[in-house]
Amino acid sequence: MIIWREIQKQNFKDWKKLSEFLQLDHQQLEEIVLRPDFPLNLPLRLAEKIAKNTLDDPILRQFVPLKKELEEALGYKLDPVQDASFRKSSKLLHKYEGRALLVCTSVCAMHCRFCFRQNFNYDTSPEQTSFATELALLTEDPSITEIILSGGDPLSLSHLTLERLIKDLDAIPHLKKLRFHTRFPMGIPERIDEAFLNLLTHIRMQTIFIIHCNHPNELDEDVLAALKKIQKLGIPVLNQCVLLSGVNDSLVTLHELFEKLTNHGILPYYLHQLDQVKGASHFEVEENRGRALIDALTAKLPGYAIPKYVREVPGKMSKTSLVNG
Repeated sequence: MIIWREIQKQNFKDWKKLSEFLQLDHQQLEEIVLRPDFPLNLPLRLAEKIAKNTLDDPILRQFVPLKKELEEALGYKLDPVQDASFRKSSKLLHKYEGRALLVCTSVCAMHCRFCFRQNFNYDTSPEQTSFATELALLTEDPSITEIILSGGDPLSLSHLTLERLIKDLDAIPHLKKLRFHTRFPMGIPERIDEAFLNLLTHIRMQTIFIIHCNHPNELDEDVLAALKKIQKLGIPVLNQCVLLSGVNDSLVTLHELFEKLTNHGILPYYLHQLDQVKGASHFEVEENRGRALIDALTAKLPGYAIPKYVREVPGKMSKTSLVNG
């Protein structure tokens, strides 16, 4: 039996069950979209950290489909980063020089309400776990030296599928770096099991492991212990997060998050300005506010603990820095 798969089955996907678990009252339920187009998906571990009888908890706000999602907002689109414009195949995106991104799967461990890829046209064909086309394209392009595994979440793949994919990528000689983008350990750290760790030890490419954590409450002893196992293999672990109104748009929260990460050897990598995906406008934080937070953090934390504050601008050759200098 694969333990993490069994744990994943405990995810809350029914609002009635979650509302009972969180002791939400009738008035609070009136503020929620009970049958959203982007369905509820919340790991039990994260649900257990949420304060009861409130919609203001910073973890809950990331996953609750509020009726504010139904409001139209200028500039908010289905595909805010224009992923469709950079598709080389159904699963391969090539935006930046030297690196490409593989959309491994449509499946995530959790559904964040601000996800910029919630409307992505994923390959859900019966052959979706075949990467033959993508492997051929990568083999033919020696300018690509780094491959990023994303999704969905690459750790949603079965061990067999992930192992086969990584072995095939590792056989392409001009690929030098393998990067994971994952949120899985925040909800199900048990995914970092012995089989996965063993797989990581047999990769020729330099592996880089990037997690997505937005609030210090997401980090507990089990999560940090799982990530430490990856670090002990000599693999750098970094974090990227999104600046979110009502979640982490305060000096106290960001200071605690970045200090907690660095205390455990995890380097803050990016603080993303919200991608303007339709339905997420209530998460927007003004850029001036974001810059002020970075300035204040710089006075309190060492340089390695300050992430780069960026926005993704479609067509640009890299992420766009929102801080001068």
